[in-house]
Amino acid sequence: MCGIVGYTGTKNATPILIDGLDTLAYRGYDSAGIAVWNGTDIVMRKEKGQLQNLKDILKNDPISGSCGIGHTRWATHGEPSYINSHPHGDDKKQLVLVHNGIIENYVRLKAMLQERGCKFVSDTDTEVVAQLLGDLYHGDPIGAITESMRLIEGSFALAILFRDDPYRIYCVCKDSPMVVGYGKDGAHIASDIPAMLAYTRDVTFMGDKQIAVLSPEGIAFYDEFGTPIDKGSTHIDWDLDAAKKGSYEHYMMKEICEQPVAFRKTAEQYVNFKSGKLKADCFPWSDEDAGAVKRIRIIGCGTAYHAGLLGKLYFKRLAGIPCESEIASEFRYSGYEFEPGELLFVISQSGETADTIAAMRMAKAAGVRTVAVCNVIGSTIAREADEVLFTYAGPEIAVAATKSYLTQVTVLFLAALRLAQVRGRIDDARSRELIDGLAAVPAAMESILAKKEKIQYFSSREFSARHVFFIGRGADSALAMEAALKLKEISYIHSEAYAAGELKHGTIALIEEGTLVIALVTQPSLAAKTASNIEEVRVRGANVLAVTNGPMPDVESHCASVWRIEKTDELLAPFTAIIPMQLFAYYMAVQKGCPVDKPRNLAKSVTVE
Repeated sequence: MCGIVGYTGTKNATPILIDGLDTLAYRGYDSAGIAVWNGTDIVMRKEKGQLQNLKDILKNDPISGSCGIGHTRWATHGEPSYINSHPHGDDKKQLVLVHNGIIENYVRLKAMLQERGCKFVSDTDTEVVAQLLGDLYHGDPIGAITESMRLIEGSFALAILFRDDPYRIYCVCKDSPMVVGYGKDGAHIASDIPAMLAYTRDVTFMGDKQIAVLSPEGIAFYDEFGTPIDKGSTHIDWDLDAAKKGSYEHYMMKEICEQPVAFRKTAEQYVNFKSGKLKADCFPWSDEDAGAVKRIRIIGCGTAYHAGLLGKLYFKRLAGIPCESEIASEFRYSGYEFEPGELLFVISQSGETADTIAAMRMAKAAGVRTVAVCNVIGSTIAREADEVLFTYAGPEIAVAATKSYLTQVTVLFLAALRLAQVRGRIDDARSRELIDGLAAVPAAMESILAKKEKIQYFSSREFSARHVFFIGRGADSALAMEAALKLKEISYIHSEAYAAGELKHGTIALIEEGTLVIALVTQPSLAAKTASNIEEVRVRGANVLAVTNGPMPDVESHCASVWRIEKTDELLAPFTAIIPMQLFAYYMAVQKGCPVDKPRNLAKSVTVE
């Protein structure tokens, strides 16, 4: 969602703030602004629209100083406009702040402050926080912040400049991520790690209601009562170049092409490919633990939920454990009562997805053991889960998830395989067969990427499609859901996924002459049944493209076009088959002239409910 940056030190803050906002632009925004102490006063520059608009203003009317904060806003309260853009200040001109999150009781707070004489100029909940802090401030920043936290309801990450303490940045957060970094030329703050990678790799992740005070000399931390606390730092080993676009036209294409490496790097954390065995100590299950698992639930949102659908299949088929995958935002309100022996898997690329965090906390409060599948060390989910199975996708900038999805599925597969081994559900020969198959996956991915022009050509003929339907059975049904999501979110083409066996229960009424149907057929055990479904739509005028697991003549004879992945075990096929679907979505969006990395109305990190 919105992005926060801040810097105080020995350098000019303005270019550092703009660089950080540039890096966070992938999160989605509709206005941008900065506030800098120029030696005399806190000076603001802000503008709606693209960050370039703010850069143009600064080019004509520059500001400089060694301490400042910046923000990219994604509108929630109040339309995108200059007035509603961050930063915001208080009536008394004592402070300026930027804010991520949603203040749920801002209407009541605003009414209270108006009764006290505060005059509001924007429609935002953020200005309410600024006015509240201004009302509470009497020379003690920590005291004002701790008192405000007792009054504010909702989620927030705040970076605050006080006019009478001009070289310090005060930060506090609750249910919204904030990271502080220790640079050689000063201290940094950001709502996401990539914004400070160019300046430091040593960071601290702030906990709920903790306060950080950044100064040129260092960073001090306090709890919600204003008591000093000690916090350690984490070293981030992400490659700086991995967060840059390089020679690629879009981040999404770069990240699609990085998947063979991301897959290999993630798998090698858990598998010794030379010995053909899993690294047992990388999984949090003893023989006793594994035998005690009676049921698994997987929760996630969006793409993470789709990864969970494949995880569900793996846990059931490999480990023989009853498993369900649910949307986190729905699971919270389902009234579900946890059972003894239940294990909850929590999936989030960022580790900061608000609905997923809330569902995890609900489960933990009920005494359920939680296992996170996450890409960010030190994130909220990674800190709070009982165990973490990290993915190693590296930074993912494009809004549309690609390599994070792949690595999530990889970790879920390996977790299921380990549980299957410990529970005696799989013998050594079958386990070695699957591990050897995993070792061949990166080369199979590379072969698809080497022939991506074929997918580009197909997309150039089909980009005018108004509706696209994806069908499949078993693992292909789950894969179809992710393929449909990728297409709709970046090309704005209406696309839906259907279990192929459900076509006759209403969906087939939507098929007409020329309708594009993409049939995923990577499960040989289900190919004959899927072929029948393909024929049903073909005879009603559909233009059918099949994605097959090696040559499948009985399927291909029903289709106008065929894309083959290299033949592999059907449990492993989803790792490879997702890549042509991602490429298809990408090329369709490019043909339509859509902003691939920043699709409209979407943001990378959904940190509010």
